[in-house]
Amino acid sequence: MKANQLSRLIQINHVLAKHRLDEVIKAIHLLRPLRYFSFLSPHRWRNKQSTLPRGERLRLALQDLGPIFVKFGQVLSTRRDLLPPDIANSLAKLQDQVAPFPAEQAKQLIDKAYEAESIETLFAHIEPEPLASASIAQVHAATLKSGEQVVIKLVRPGIEPIIKRDIALLYTLASFAERYWSEGKRLRPREIVAELEKNLFDELDMLREASSASQLQRNFEGTTLLYVPKIYWKLTKPNILVQERIYGTPISDTEGLIAKGVDMAKLAEMGVEIFFTQVFKHSFFHADMHPGNIMVDSHDPANPRYVAVDFGIMGTLSPDDQRYLAENFLAFFNHDYRRVAELHVQSGWVPAETRLDEFEAAIRSVCEPIFARPLKEISFGQLLLRLFQTARRFNMEVQPQLVLLQKTLLNIEGLGRDLYPDLDLWKTAKPILESWMKEKMGWQAALRTLKQEAPHWAETLPEMPRLLYDLTKRAQDGQLNVNLASHDIQQLRKEIKKASYRSAAATSGAAFLVGAAVITGLDGYSTTMFAGLPVLSWVFGLWGLGLIYFSISNKS
Repeated sequence: MKANQLSRLIQINHVLAKHRLDEVIKAIHLLRPLRYFSFLSPHRWRNKQSTLPRGERLRLALQDLGPIFVKFGQVLSTRRDLLPPDIANSLAKLQDQVAPFPAEQAKQLIDKAYEAESIETLFAHIEPEPLASASIAQVHAATLKSGEQVVIKLVRPGIEPIIKRDIALLYTLASFAERYWSEGKRLRPREIVAELEKNLFDELDMLREASSASQLQRNFEGTTLLYVPKIYWKLTKPNILVQERIYGTPISDTEGLIAKGVDMAKLAEMGVEIFFTQVFKHSFFHADMHPGNIMVDSHDPANPRYVAVDFGIMGTLSPDDQRYLAENFLAFFNHDYRRVAELHVQSGWVPAETRLDEFEAAIRSVCEPIFARPLKEISFGQLLLRLFQTARRFNMEVQPQLVLLQKTLLNIEGLGRDLYPDLDLWKTAKPILESWMKEKMGWQAALRTLKQEAPHWAETLPEMPRLLYDLTKRAQDGQLNVNLASHDIQQLRKEIKKASYRSAAATSGAAFLVGAAVITGLDGYSTTMFAGLPVLSWVFGLWGLGLIYFSISNKS
């Protein structure tokens, strides 16, 4: 671990101590050895923050620690069934009430972005106070010269180095987990950090977010399910997004929605339909669906409409993952746990040697207690615990490409509980998936694929006889070679080689340290002394420490 990363851990410990979150420090094994540094903090002795409620202290600590920690708090805030109400209410403020950067700084960012043109020629008015402020950006209301009301989304200045610093620390911790934790290989922490890194840096690019909004808008064009605000492309820059200002009731304001006469059952069912449509029909889904990013247009209470904002994190699925997930859902809805087990093995999510009968029984024990029950009767905490136990027992590897989808499911299920606890998720989702499977696997899908591939076949079919002849000729002449070497094998060889170097370095380092101790203990053996110890002891000791550091560092 590098010195700056150790310094960051000490800083995290200091921030937690500053907000008197001693129980958090004790609960995190990595921070326990550093907890004594917190006694040097003047905040501990001033005791100013200790009078605040625990939820507020936790929120302020996550806010002080930076965007990655704020994101974590946002995800937690949607799980009111897993958190005490005071903590959930405080963490909900992280969705759109993070401490903003100054208005003057916002004005400077806008001036710099439109330096070729005067702001006065583009905007009639820009509100100095932000409408909302989150981990990556903050939003200001504005009016164009045409009179159109818009919002300006500004990326926080200096945010990129902060993200890079914390991502580097996460990579180091993930490497330690993979190397020294028995569950490390199965959980694939480095790949999960890589996925997090990609998503965070994508979120800094406002042009990418604008293009994602445009794509989502096209996907739901002609439907009354979801409204996506208009993007003003001429005014959008890499660090500034300008889009239509929209109005609606926050999805978290359930009392307000009920007071307006909104059909809550229909609203919850629409949310499920929007999610499954995005994932399976479009393979392009909003992956940051916490309450701060969703509103409801309730002009027609009997036919409400969702309104989405913040398209910085969007998820996609490969065709294979999409099909396997859909088949898994349908098999589950039909109580076909044998098929669920087979699909997990076929997709490589569990080892090929897994006994299907045992895996089927384990899946049944998890799924049957929750089937056909409304959300309010399902203990999500107990369900997660059973799922983790099953995954560990059958050595089920984490799929990093599905992490965004799993995070979105956490948000959606939490929203469903708040909106309409009597929602039957299975009854709502099954027809959508059955329709999608029919569309993808029926004769119409085969005909559509045939039409798409026909031009390619027409181009390559004439070459097939010659290619087949060449292949047969080479096999007959003994010139046909099969290359079995793969990138994975080469990577495995490198890892084995690096591991052997580390083991040798650690053994040698320990031997040198023992030698240094022995020489120190031989009274009168060496006449050349330095700081009370023989020079040879210093040489052996430093060399041994260097070898041990090499054995545990990330460098090969």
